[in-house]
Amino acid sequence: MDPILSFRALFGKQPPSVGQTPSDVVFAENKWRLLRYRPRAGGPAFPTPVLLVPSLINRHYVLDLMPGKSLVEFLVARGHDVFVIDWGTPGDEDRYVDFDEVCDRYLGRALRQTSALAESETAHVLGYCLGGTLAAIHAAVHCERFASLTALAAPIGFHDAGLLSAWTRSKSFDVGALVAATGNVPWQLMQSAFHLLRPTLGLQKAVHIADRLWDDEFMNGFLALETWGGDNVSFPGACYERYVEELYRKDALVAGSFRLSGKPARLEAITCPTLAVTFEHDNIVPKESASVLLDRIGATDKHRIHLSGGHVGAVVSKKAAQGLWPALATFWEDRMAEPARRAPRAGRRSARASG
Repeated sequence: MDPILSFRALFGKQPPSVGQTPSDVVFAENKWRLLRYRPRAGGPAFPTPVLLVPSLINRHYVLDLMPGKSLVEFLVARGHDVFVIDWGTPGDEDRYVDFDEVCDRYLGRALRQTSALAESETAHVLGYCLGGTLAAIHAAVHCERFASLTALAAPIGFHDAGLLSAWTRSKSFDVGALVAATGNVPWQLMQSAFHLLRPTLGLQKAVHIADRLWDDEFMNGFLALETWGGDNVSFPGACYERYVEELYRKDALVAGSFRLSGKPARLEAITCPTLAVTFEHDNIVPKESASVLLDRIGATDKHRIHLSGGHVGAVVSKKAAQGLWPALATFWEDRMAEPARRAPRAGRRSARASG
């Protein structure tokens, strides 16, 4: 039995509610939705919206985990107009949804809707994990839609030293047969691969929480993250097959041979301000895989933030609230359109204070 489930049953600890920052569905298509978080009193302080693009196989609310551990909550309080894509849950009928449909058409509509609703020509786009890969590929073809690109622990180069790269590129992995058999690739299969990266992690967690059961704040955060970690999404089959064949096996994005809806998706075409965030102990996206973005793009305004910590914990921790989140907000605030930025300057100062 999962040691985490055992502790829940033994000590009666239940996970708190997640994704609590108030939002409204402002656009929906097929299974995915675009959410807009309700602004702080007085409205947004910044003219350019922020669009958050989560991984295709994880729920969006990791970026709005719970009060005090929510990037979304922080950004709204600071005065940003924040949108997020909720990819939803694909059904059996979505097995033929391909990579172009997701990365070009779905993401493109989300980005255009975000800009239109915020009455802005562009948006700051943050992509997390696979969401960052999607955002970077979209930017490589449609850079004019981006006020900036932030790739948060996003795989760009897939021929790295990580285990996921080695496993996926092995000759014994028949991705075509897998997709033919399953349609949508089951989330349980993908989750098991992540568990194999750190096979003793479950026991380590059990030992750790045994020493912290008295700490309600810690337990609430821990169980909220475990709730998200167990709430995964299957991968549309056609999209997954191209993802593996072209990105993992051919490393086509770095090689310059990837095409999106028939158009070349070359990293050097990304000329908007770009920020790459990498983590020293990220066993899912090695730092080399994520940092190669900055070596290949054409932007001159490009920066990297490298932090200790892992793929998820470093994004939702108290330490993130003190370091990473303010750094992200400052990156966007320093690159707002000048004519719009001069007008709300007083509001901008109050937004900074509220963060």
